[in-house]
Amino acid sequence: VITVEESKGFKELEVEKTDGMQFDRGYLSPYFVTNAEKMLIEFENPYILLTEKKLNIIQPILPILENIARSGRPLLIIAEDVEGEALSTLVLNKLRGGLHVAAVKAPGFGDRRKDMLGDIAILTGAKYVINDELAVKMEDLTLDDLGTAKNIRITKDTTTLIGSVDSNSSNVQSRIN
Repeated sequence: VITVEESKGFKELEVEKTDGMQFDRGYLSPYFVTNAEKMLIEFENPYILLTEKKLNIIQPILPILENIARSGRPLLIIAEDVEGEALSTLVLNKLRGGLHVAAVKAPGFGDRRKDMLGDIAILTGAKYVINDELAVKMEDLTLDDLGTAKNIRITKDTTTLIGSVDSNSSNVQSRIN
């Protein structure tokens, strides 16, 4: 992934290589937008929650949302889908300023989706991709179980995760092999 950022001064051109990934899924609601002029979401140092499930109700993620709100850091939810009560509650909390949050659909379909979420988990350092086969439930997640990234940019069509786990880590190397 190649990103270009505006300079904060008149320095010479700087090139910095960071690991990251981009996939073709954008935000689920324009109400999550943080930059209205460019119609995109920009988060620095967000937590990332990964799940293969559809989120229709807010109850399962309420405990982790409370912890996120206390931490003051933003949250990106990557799920099969977020709709109904869950989506409206997230939007309402974002608009009230209590929670910096965004949600996107997980990339891919079927087994490819499972693989892509696994790749994102490795990249972000997330301990779990929540699904029906896992003994860990969403209600039991702690902040340490979530993934993180240096920053993220989400448009209506794409999600870009920038700067995360070291690409030479043993988890990344075992996933490649």
